[in-house]
Amino acid sequence: MRRRIPPPPSPLPQRDGVDPVRVRLPAGDAWATVRDHLVARLAAGAGVIDRMLDAGQIVDVTGRPVTRDLAYVPGMFVWFHRELPDEEQVPFAVDVIYRDEHLVVADKPHFLATTPRGSHVAETALARLRRQLGIPTLGAAHRLDRLTAGLVLFTVRPEERGAYQSLFRDKQVTKEYEAVAPYAPGLALPRTVRSRIVKERGVLAAREVEGEPNAVSRVELLEHEHERARYRLMPRTGQTHQLRVHMSALGVPILGDPLYPVVTGPVPDGDFRRPLQLLARVLEFTDPVTGHEHRFVSPRALRAWSSYEEWAG
Repeated sequence: MRRRIPPPPSPLPQRDGVDPVRVRLPAGDAWATVRDHLVARLAAGAGVIDRMLDAGQIVDVTGRPVTRDLAYVPGMFVWFHRELPDEEQVPFAVDVIYRDEHLVVADKPHFLATTPRGSHVAETALARLRRQLGIPTLGAAHRLDRLTAGLVLFTVRPEERGAYQSLFRDKQVTKEYEAVAPYAPGLALPRTVRSRIVKERGVLAAREVEGEPNAVSRVELLEHEHERARYRLMPRTGQTHQLRVHMSALGVPILGDPLYPVVTGPVPDGDFRRPLQLLARVLEFTDPVTGHEHRFVSPRALRAWSSYEEWAG
């Protein structure tokens, strides 16, 4: 097996905790210049690319600005900083639960994306923590949905990131979630839900289809009060929106969900009124680097349970 050669380090520093964009010029293309390739490849358009080139904002591996007439060389890398979108600030803190020389465990609030993606770049848990902790090498070992709160594991050293990511890929992390949803007296719990879930690109909601199950969730009732209940959810797999889909299919959709059972979202940026009542409560695993046994628990309270009138109002 041919060993994968890692890309060279970026000649540009981070900006606001956000990495520069790295572009590798592919083999097989016959562009005359780097500029022509970037115009064809990137959605920014020729005018933006030309302005960035003229301002020296696109650089090669040595940090030297790329010129408009620089010849195209297959395999060459270039870097630049994207223009950050005008983001709505999420007015909730990211709390650090644990930190050592290898990892950081943070308690992410609702509405904050885990990592830069789409229109959420600097206003993400990763970018915030890089700025807050002064760790530019910090990286996410996994992700939570923007609307879901709770525990996220970040790695400090890039060379160790793969080991921690493998824990999640190989299902060696015990994950417990908590949700507030309607109480259904006729719903027999605990139970394990198995189904096949597909999520199509460009479609907001995932859906269940016929076929071999690829999503498995354990659902337990913790307590109930009037028409609401608190549930413990334990995913055995990691399909997109898995817990939200399974709770909706059981007839007890999670409170505040804009997609299940009916799509009413996405939640607009700046609308923080009714957070999705889903929380990643527990992460438990054996540290692949130190061998330590870790169990982390979020102290966060779901408002629809602790203060329903405030959440609903």
